[in-house]
Amino acid sequence: MGRLQDKVAVITGAGQGIGLAYAERFLAEGAKVVVAEINEDRAESAMKYLDGLGEAIFVKTDISDGDSAKACAQATLDHFGALDILVNNAALYYDIDNANNSHEYLEKVFAVNLHGSWLMARACAPPMVEKRWGRIINQSSGAAYMYNMAPMGDFTGVGAFTYSQTKWGIIGLTKFLAGQLGQYNVTVNCIAPGVTMTEATKKIVPEEYIGMIPLMSAMKQALEPEDLAGTAVFFASDDAKLVSGQVLCVDGGTCMPA
Repeated sequence: MGRLQDKVAVITGAGQGIGLAYAERFLAEGAKVVVAEINEDRAESAMKYLDGLGEAIFVKTDISDGDSAKACAQATLDHFGALDILVNNAALYYDIDNANNSHEYLEKVFAVNLHGSWLMARACAPPMVEKRWGRIINQSSGAAYMYNMAPMGDFTGVGAFTYSQTKWGIIGLTKFLAGQLGQYNVTVNCIAPGVTMTEATKKIVPEEYIGMIPLMSAMKQALEPEDLAGTAVFFASDDAKLVSGQVLCVDGGTCMPA
């Protein structure tokens, strides 16, 4: 019997990369999984990959839209009769434009990366509260701690630090949600991955730098999506029943916040 036997988990952005690795591992641990994904082509591919591994359904979900988030939660309840775990994995990353420092673009990324996680938590928390058991796992990033990566050289204006800002916001959201929901036996924790060798990373990071990334960590090893899945399972399981409001950096020892 798996550590998540018969639990129902909504995993956003589970069509590829880290989200897909979470879905695969959760199924292996006995959970039933909702692939909450906005891109239907990615979702179709993911569902084929997950076929035969356990019970999984696809629900098209735009996490930046409150009605879509609520519809995802309702579809989960309608199909499985429960909603126990939310993994807020989805974010704008694959096509992130770090050179765009406009206020409009900053608001666009916040709408998905931070506010989207709040909208999904708002939609999924009520059945957890009613059941007096639930797990919310947010996803930040090591980018939230990379202050030394701020622009150097001639001053051309205050940077937006778009991705890092939103991922630092996720840390704050985790702690406030944990503070509110703990009284209902709902824990809220956060994973902060290092640079993970997904297709998105390989698209964003220049090829000549890919090999240098592991050298920035204490363990000198590349981080793969499946390396994050065990942490998600821990936070989702009863092994972490009294762990809440915590941020765990999974990056081979690149970021070591106090």
